[in-house]
Amino acid sequence: MASQKNITWRGGAMLAPVPPVMVTCGTLEKPNVLTIGWTGILNTIPPKTYISVRPSRYSYDLIKENGEFIINLTTTHMIKAADYCGVRSGRNEDKFAVTGLHIEEASKVTCPMLVESPVSLECSVTDVVSLGSHDMFIADILAVNVDSSFIDKEGKFHLDKCSLAAYAHGEYFSLGEKIGSFGFSVKKKKKKKKKIKDKLGKVVVK
Repeated sequence: MASQKNITWRGGAMLAPVPPVMVTCGTLEKPNVLTIGWTGILNTIPPKTYISVRPSRYSYDLIKENGEFIINLTTTHMIKAADYCGVRSGRNEDKFAVTGLHIEEASKVTCPMLVESPVSLECSVTDVVSLGSHDMFIADILAVNVDSSFIDKEGKFHLDKCSLAAYAHGEYFSLGEKIGSFGFSVKKKKKKKKKIKDKLGKVVVK
């Protein structure tokens, strides 16, 4: 039984935030891009993801016919273009020309990836599941492309520096400050080293 302070609504898509990813499909010669919020990771080994697309969307047939797509993560600088690509159809216009987005060749699939995106996941469709309003394309992640400008001298990729965007209940947000890292709640605290003086008055650390 729900508590008195809660109001219960019928089931709905009230899960937030979600990533407003920009999905590229088609070919280098005839590309398309659409923005999708229904996406995520399904499995680690092998790495699998999904996107849910309405069958009425122009990209639906492109993805179903080619069996490929690329998930491009969206930054705050790309959010106006992302919103546009979510409400306009590639059936009627060239969204790349309108938004000023650029494409480049991928390494494993024939569809292009976005130059502006800091992370692009090349995906190959393995299953299509009809769910109702949307069909879910389940896919293997064949390759991950990252912007080298976010890799430091030690080879670490700094995703936190990419200014990623989030989507929640019809609004876009910029990801804020870091408030923790995986496993920090159970991580043992390091004991502080004590500084003491020896018999000769020198400071030593124990």
